[in-house]
Amino acid sequence: MNSIVKVLQPYGILNRSSSNELRREVQDIMTDKTDIVLLDLSNVSFIDSSGLGALISVMKVVRSGNAKFYICSMNDQVRMLFELTKMDRIFEHFTDREEFTRQVLTT
Repeated sequence: MNSIVKVLQPYGILNRSSSNELRREVQDIMTDKTDIVLLDLSNVSFIDSSGLGALISVMKVVRSGNAKFYICSMNDQVRMLFELTKMDRIFEHFTDREEFTRQVLTT
């Protein structure tokens, strides 16, 4: 069985206003029988506290829809924020899409 994977790729700063948009996008894609949601952060330069809260909210929505949630392609600043806030222990994350594909989709 092939998994239905949806990739979201926010841009710029993940703050209150962009977080609301991200939440709406996730709500929309979860109605499509999505199995996996991959959040590609390669174009996100900074995440504030609202953005971190949104990521937790998004993860909960995805999991409540019986889907899996992954993050990939964090820049150094975002990775440091995840480590300082211990979010790196909460979210399953990958270096890039290639690693995600290799470890999740080809197993």
